[in-house]
Amino acid sequence: MMRSKSLSSKMADVILITILVLIAITCILPPLWYTLSLSFSSKTAAAAGAVALWPIDFNFDSYKQLLQDSQFFKSFWISIQRVVLGAGLNFIIVPLMAYPLSKTVKDFKGRNVLMWTLIFTMLFNGGLIPLYLTIQSYNLMNSVWALVLVGGGAQTIVFNIILTINFFRNLPQSLEEAALVDGAGPWYILFKLFIPPLSIPVLATVSLFSIVYHWNEFLYGLIFMTREEFYPLQTYIQQLVVSVDPSTMTEDQYKRMSELSNRTLDAAKIFIAMIPILVVYPFLQRYFIHGITLGSVKE
Repeated sequence: MMRSKSLSSKMADVILITILVLIAITCILPPLWYTLSLSFSSKTAAAAGAVALWPIDFNFDSYKQLLQDSQFFKSFWISIQRVVLGAGLNFIIVPLMAYPLSKTVKDFKGRNVLMWTLIFTMLFNGGLIPLYLTIQSYNLMNSVWALVLVGGGAQTIVFNIILTINFFRNLPQSLEEAALVDGAGPWYILFKLFIPPLSIPVLATVSLFSIVYHWNEFLYGLIFMTREEFYPLQTYIQQLVVSVDPSTMTEDQYKRMSELSNRTLDAAKIFIAMIPILVVYPFLQRYFIHGITLGSVKE
C-alpha cells in the first residue's frame, strides 16, 4: 500500500512538472523567442506576417539602426543612472520608514497619522501640471534627478513601504525583545538585526519592483526632458522612428531605413529593453516569493 502511494506520488510529481514546463514554454516562446526572431527577419517577411519560430531572411539591419547611433548609448547610460539612483533611494527610504511604522500605536504614538498621510498620497495627487511646475521651479528639467524623484512615484514607494511593514510585523518579536534587554537601541536593531540577515527577501523584492519601474517608464522622459540627448532609453527608443525626419537623412541612412519595417525595428527595441531585466531578475527571483508572502497583508 505504501509502495503504491509512493508510485502515485511520483507520477503526480511528473505530471505537475510536465504541466509547469509546458506553461513555461508557452510563456517564453511568444514574447521572447518570437520577438527575437522578428527582429532578425527582413522587412518583407515581417510585413507579410511570415515570421513564426525562426527568422526569415536573417539580417542585423534593425540592430545596426539602433547600435550605430551614439544617442542610443547615451540614453542607455542615463537609464542605468536612473535605475541605480532610484533603486538606491528606494532601498534606503523604505526600511527607514517601514521599521517605525511596523510598531504599535503604544510604541509609536504618531503611527496612525503618518500611515494615513502615506495612504492619502498613494490615492491622490496634484496632477501632471503642478508636478511639471514643481520640477521646473526646482531647476530639475533635463536632469536625471527629475526622473529619479518623480519616477519613484508615491504609489510605488508607499506600496513598497506597506509590503515591508507587514514583513517586519511577521518577524519574531522575541528577537527584538532580546536585543532590547541586551541594551540595543532602535538603530542598532534595524541595521544589525533586521536589515542584513532577516530583511534580504523583502528588500530584494521591493528593489526589483523599483528597478523594473525605473527601467520601463518612459512618459516622464518626454515630459521633463526638452532635448533628445537627455532621454532615458525607453523614451529614446519610443521616439526613434516617430521623430525621424526624412528631409534631414543622408542617402545611406535613408537606404537603411528603407530596408526596415516598424515591426522589425520595434521588435529589436523591445528585445534590447528586456535584456537588463532578464539579467537582473534571476539573481533576485529566489527572494521574490518569500518576500511577497511574508510581506503580504496580515489580518
